Amino acid sequence: MMNTQQVWNTFKGDLHRFIKFKVNDTSVADDILQDVFIKIHSNLDHLKDEKKLSSWVYQLTRNTIIDYYRKKQLLFKDVEGMENQFFIEDSPEDERYCKECVRPFILELPEDYKDAILKITYENISQKEYAEKNGLAYSTVKSRVQRGRDQLKKSFETCCVDNQGDNECCSDRN
Repeated sequence: MMNTQQVWNTFKGDLHRFIKFKVNDTSVADDILQDVFIKIHSNLDHLKDEKKLSSWVYQLTRNTIIDYYRKKQLLFKDVEGMENQFFIEDSPEDERYCKECVRPFILELPEDYKDAILKITYENISQKEYAEKNGLAYSTVKSRVQRGRDQLKKSFETCCVDNQGDNECCSDRN
């Protein structure tokens, strides 16, 4: 299991960029990052599956950013609706974050599905191009991608959605 220093070395740069993008203020991002790592240090021993470390770290970060906006909203009533706006925006940074959140689930897929989804999702190769490069029929690639996505959905729902349909972090179950 990683210790806090190893988690810091692994995640600090990406987390700081992610936080700064969400709060648009370097000093606030620094403060939030510090709060996140205090939470990580205090709770790292509760994480039972190191494979879930990345999603757990980002869930802690998202929750800490939301807490920042909630406090800010209490101080400044004119910020109403900020929490909802926070997750509605579609931006390249949000897309990158989502891809990184899903990546651990992709890595658990069978090799054929994993390779196809990684190349198509992360390397932006079209399904037709992937089929040509790998000597496969286009229909085979479409099928692999669809089956892989179905397995991803099941894995994600098993990990991150409880029986009442409420989203929760995988690590919250540990």
